[in-house]
Amino acid sequence: MARSRVPEEPVDRPETAGDAPNAVWFKPLMVTLMLLGLAWILVYYISRSVYPIPGLSGWNLGIGLGIALAGFLMTTRWR
Repeated sequence: MARSRVPEEPVDRPETAGDAPNAVWFKPLMVTLMLLGLAWILVYYISRSVYPIPGLSGWNLGIGLGIALAGFLMTTRWR
């Protein structure tokens, strides 16, 4: 014999700290980090590996990627 299922009422769950909207500064910082990382990499390539920090040579690429990655990782927390 088949049981009839009564639809359950949706349960309102309390808003937790993880569900709260982001601070006002979060989105501008996220975009700024992504653009700063891109600008760092572009300056490195356009200046033929001299700038932004001459003594680091190839590590400038890693720094630019790290800055951009920090911005992209922030997108996972954006609400």
